[in-house]
Amino acid sequence: MKIYVLRLGHRPARDKRITTHVALTARAFGASGFVLASVNDEVVVKSIKKVCDVWGGSSFEVLTGVDPVRYINEWRRSGGAVIHLTMYGIHIDEVINTLRTLGKDLLVVVGAEKVPKVIFELADYNVAIGHQPHSEVAALAVFLDRLFNGKELHLIYPDAKLCIVPSGRGKKVVRCE
Repeated sequence: MKIYVLRLGHRPARDKRITTHVALTARAFGASGFVLASVNDEVVVKSIKKVCDVWGGSSFEVLTGVDPVRYINEWRRSGGAVIHLTMYGIHIDEVINTLRTLGKDLLVVVGAEKVPKVIFELADYNVAIGHQPHSEVAALAVFLDRLFNGKELHLIYPDAKLCIVPSGRGKKVVRCE
């Protein structure tokens, strides 16, 4: 199963860090790629590529400047399912088992500001990570963690140059073999 994360509503002057965090969370929690809708932001792309170069994930695809409605429609035409993370959706506990067993590639949509109605209509599933306002980074992390049953937390990319050795105290980073 391939999982891509589509980020809506990026405002370059304001959102560089949060959009980068959405992409890094997608990568660290097992997604295959990140799509930035409507905007080309090379600062975000460079940040993601830099992390992939050191910590692995050269296969993690990054696309920018994509028309979100067209991308969603193409994703659906190719047989994939679209999951929109929103606090107004069906609670994750009610739908996560279904999503795990769909047998389809998943496009996970997260927004930065008010999400257009068309996204709610195009999504196969509008999924809530609780029904309170919160960060799209938190929503994505919880969603992917639930989807993968926590197994993604042990992910080490085969092309990683550096790896962390877990330690109760201090920091231990080593060259990966």
